[in-house]
Amino acid sequence: MAKKKKSAKKKTSTKRTAKKTTARRAWTSSDVRELKSLAKKKTGVARIAKALKRTAGAIAVKAHQLGVSLDTRG
Repeated sequence: MAKKKKSAKKKTSTKRTAKKTTARRAWTSSDVRELKSLAKKKTGVARIAKALKRTAGAIAVKAHQLGVSLDTRG
């Protein structure tokens, strides 16, 4: 009888990086006031997002809900 060789399989460790969870924050009245003020000054969405420490998408959604235009054209 022939001896069977055991194949040496390498176990590759798959490191899974923990997905960063999104911490949802409620919009305060001062956040809304700041959003309206910056939008009125025709500030860009990216700058508004940075000022309010929120994503550009969150800014766009809230502005749409409030009926605020984010149009930055002169």
